[in-house]
Amino acid sequence: MDDECGVGRAERAQQGRADRRRALEGRGADRFEKRTGRLDRQLRTTAATGAEAGKVVAGVTQALDGGHTAATRLLDEYLTKASRTPDAGISVSGSGSQAALMKAVASVSDMVPLHTKESAQNLRAANTELTRAAKKLKSLERDIGHDGIGDPGKRKQKSPERESGRKDDKKTSPSTSASGRGKDIVSAARKEIGVAEKPPGSNRNPYGPTAAWCSSFATSMWRKAGVKIPVLPFTGDVYQWGQQHGKAYGKNSLDKARPGDVLLFGTGPGSPSTSTHIGIVEKVEGDRVTLIEGNSGDKVQRNTHTLSSETFYGGVHP
Repeated sequence: MDDECGVGRAERAQQGRADRRRALEGRGADRFEKRTGRLDRQLRTTAATGAEAGKVVAGVTQALDGGHTAATRLLDEYLTKASRTPDAGISVSGSGSQAALMKAVASVSDMVPLHTKESAQNLRAANTELTRAAKKLKSLERDIGHDGIGDPGKRKQKSPERESGRKDDKKTSPSTSASGRGKDIVSAARKEIGVAEKPPGSNRNPYGPTAAWCSSFATSMWRKAGVKIPVLPFTGDVYQWGQQHGKAYGKNSLDKARPGDVLLFGTGPGSPSTSTHIGIVEKVEGDRVTLIEGNSGDKVQRNTHTLSSETFYGGVHP
């Protein structure tokens, strides 16, 4: 009797273990199915968002191309008319020449508000499109950020306090912060090496206005890394921005230069004749500094210089 009961208990225990195993397997399968479904939905969201962002960027590009074409047409038209009209007035001889010339000058003056008005309309249209696109891209960025795929590290990143258990670790020293940002700036600048103005010699560039663009490039790379600085086409303005924010250093402190900084060529920030060029520091090795420079030979390229006050009047930390 005892043996039979023992056998029965063993069988029931074995059956119970099998039932629990099947239950656990079932729950595991359910969880796996739910996670798979969630991942599938997240991937679809990210793919759709990426496609939508591509459409927005394409639309902005088309609008800006159209605005640039219209602006070029207006300028060419104005210059053509403005040059021909005085010529026609000058060609008149005799007693009516002065009156003809005055009439020609008045005609040129009349052209200015008409062309200016149309140019302003084109500018407003382009600005409206840029504003709309910026809002749309910001919304799409939130969609990607919230789907757990676009930036999964944000959900898993531990705070310094949690990693070390000390509240003091929440404070990051300025040098550590600048080093991380400097790496982001250098990484962004390296990706642009080889980008050239089109056509050569035109100063047309993807970083700022159609003008000398070494400074537009440098400040654009800073902005990509999160530095709150406007795109500044004049190099001296970058140094003055650094002075206003306590980030500038002079020619006697060039040993402070580190990756991500900018170095200013020339003798001072006063004018384009004294502040002549700018470059992003990629690395410093002794008295040699390697810079990534925009508008160097009409393109973005890497150059190495002697880190000397004879070349640079100062630098700015990001």
